Amino acid sequence: MGGNGGSGTHADKRPNELLGSWFVRSGWSKGELARQVNRRARQLGANHISTDTSRVRRWLDGENPREPIPRILSELFSERFGCVVSIEDLGLRAARQSPAASGVDLPWTGPQTVALLGEFSRSDLMLARRGFLGTSLALSAGPSLIEPMQRWLVPSPASPVPSEPRPALDPRRPGRLSKPELDLLESTTRMFRQWDAQCGGGLRRKAVVGQLHEVTDLLQEPQPEATTRKLFQVAAELAELAGWMSYDVGLQPTAQKYFVLALHAAREAGDKPLGSYILSSMSRQMIHLGRPEDALELIHLAQYGSRDCASPRTQSMLYAMEARAYANMGQPGKTKRAVRMAEDTFAEADEWDEPDPDWIRFFSEAELYGENSHSFRDLAYVAGRSPTYASLAEPLMRRAVELFAKDSEHQRSYALNLIGMATVHLLQREPEESTTYAAQAMDIAKKVRSERVNTRIRKTVDTAVRDYGDLAAVVDLSDKLAVDLPENAEAV
Repeated sequence: MGGNGGSGTHADKRPNELLGSWFVRSGWSKGELARQVNRRARQLGANHISTDTSRVRRWLDGENPREPIPRILSELFSERFGCVVSIEDLGLRAARQSPAASGVDLPWTGPQTVALLGEFSRSDLMLARRGFLGTSLALSAGPSLIEPMQRWLVPSPASPVPSEPRPALDPRRPGRLSKPELDLLESTTRMFRQWDAQCGGGLRRKAVVGQLHEVTDLLQEPQPEATTRKLFQVAAELAELAGWMSYDVGLQPTAQKYFVLALHAAREAGDKPLGSYILSSMSRQMIHLGRPEDALELIHLAQYGSRDCASPRTQSMLYAMEARAYANMGQPGKTKRAVRMAEDTFAEADEWDEPDPDWIRFFSEAELYGENSHSFRDLAYVAGRSPTYASLAEPLMRRAVELFAKDSEHQRSYALNLIGMATVHLLQREPEESTTYAAQAMDIAKKVRSERVNTRIRKTVDTAVRDYGDLAAVVDLSDKLAVDLPENAEAV
């Protein structure tokens, strides 16, 4: 029976309604599905699998097939529907797992984190290759997002002491990574991060997802404990970056899933500051999606979880994101306090004894000015386009733009702050100055593949046209937008 991929578990079987639903919508017959499974199995080298219509019927009746059949079915249905259809979506996970595991409420264990990272990155790569985007995922928000993330704080159970010593790892094994190989993985991750800052998320996203998938393969091989922790750290950084790039090009549910998986990997690595950074990325996404209360919860979770180990630079970034959340909630007093804390803490960054990890080095003086100015700018919007808060934003934004103009590495941040400056001038009822900055942002946006940048430019130009549509400078800007960033341009 193993040759046909059955699990042999027949007790208390119920029809698999999830698999049945996908199967009916696919329009395939049982014979067609069986033939496709066999063909894909042969491509994977699983020549022992020989599925037929009766076997497919048993799966629909509730029999759990053995690997690699769940994986094959996930790939086949994903291709059929043009979106990620995970193994859990097909109802093929072990019964003991939570039915919510297809969202963000995932098991906090190392092996399942590796399996889920591998499965999701593989599906993403497969769909990207075929030109599809994962649209079947749903965004989580509110308690369904915050409560699972709070488990990041729960200490991992201590590893049981083995009753007999582990056999020594054979240094000739291909699975055992050398230090130069680990160093190369880390330097590759740094390179991907630089590419993202310079070019936006659109150009290199697939390469990052591919590298993440390779690292999950290495995590499935026997490694010394220190190497495994380092691999989890690399996987967490790559998953966060894949999430960030997905967010940047507008794939919001995909981004959230990568962020959640990154947080799980950071916990397995025992890296609390990295976990706090991942939570800050999730918080930024929630602000972007108009959910500042969720953003604030995530930031407070990040601050509490890394309170005894995060560097001043990391703490400053968390305070700046806290200010953004408060600003979007319309709380000026708390916004100003968080801005002040971000500035005061950043002043201590140069006195920190240890070198900062690469993932937080982006948070420069320019970034600090940019974040804090955006907080006051957001507050101005929430307060009914208040020129008072816009005037607080203006000098900070100006300084951010000046500093980013000298920084060739962070072109997307430069574009975002130019747009920020354009919006501040609109709030101050200075449309001519606004069009100058928006036009500069457009010139950079043509080189940076970031749907986030493009969307913000379009919104800013729309506002200028609505309020000052008769001005020649605004008409010229609208014409430039139509030429430089046409709406139908490919985003990803």
